[in-house]
Amino acid sequence: MKKILIILLAFASIHVTAQEEKEAVMKVVNQVFEAMRKNDSTLLKNCFVESPNTFTSFTNPEGISTLTKGDFQQFINAIGRPKEQVLNEPIWNEKVEIDDNLASVWVDYAFYIGDQFSHCGVDAFHLVKLDNEWKIFHLVDTRRRKDCEIPEGIKP
Repeated sequence: MKKILIILLAFASIHVTAQEEKEAVMKVVNQVFEAMRKNDSTLLKNCFVESPNTFTSFTNPEGISTLTKGDFQQFINAIGRPKEQVLNEPIWNEKVEIDDNLASVWVDYAFYIGDQFSHCGVDAFHLVKLDNEWKIFHLVDTRRRKDCEIPEGIKP
């Protein structure tokens, strides 16, 4: 009986630790979107390693699949620039996978400028745990303007 209790306590401890790590990873991802809403380039930059890779995947008007490499500094500058309307990117369907110091997050999103819908897609983040902190080192998103199934609670 004592052995079973020890095994159950160990399992519960592992589960709590795994859940805490998932929450820590999602905290970083959520800070990206908070930084966008607040025009806070410092908060945004703190979510990433020094030179992350960013990409966008989309189908161009001619129907050709395209992958473009982003410029992280331009992204930081764009977020920090004062705006009349809030950039809002609500997310849902979060999927988090973690192994050791590597994490992957896949989320559906819709992007709004103020209350105006711009596009939707998926954000795929890769994070690494360095000095006990999760940081994004790779971000790729898809973008489309149609065929977006946005849950009612997500729309402004």
